[in-house]
Amino acid sequence: MASLSATCLRFGCSANQVVFNTSQINRGTVKLVSVGWGMSSAGFPSLRTSRFRVAAQAKAETIDKVISIVRKQLALPAETKVSPESTFTKDLGADSLDTVEIVMALEEEFGIAVEEENSENIVTVQDAADLIEKLVEKK
Repeated sequence: MASLSATCLRFGCSANQVVFNTSQINRGTVKLVSVGWGMSSAGFPSLRTSRFRVAAQAKAETIDKVISIVRKQLALPAETKVSPESTFTKDLGADSLDTVEIVMALEEEFGIAVEEENSENIVTVQDAADLIEKLVEKK
């Protein structure tokens, strides 16, 4: 199953070139950041990509466990919507101490150790689930 969401799109045109840029298309298994299409010097059409990355997405059960732990740690009411795209600080109101406690609870639940530099990269529920699956796979 693949699904995509875009956050910023820009289309541009010059003499022999069409450029499609995104600041981020990121949800699912494909991340496409910039594609250019134009004519090569020989007159043939060319397609350039500045970044194209295929990334694995965490399993639904991992995401559900992370959401459950986040709800418990932040004492969120049942009506509060928590999705994979939810950010800990902006959407869920977590402060730095809450974030540390969430990471510790995730470490305990999944039997992993999250390095400090990795924990700094956890912004969303999806980020946490992806990191957990990566660390569990390494075990």
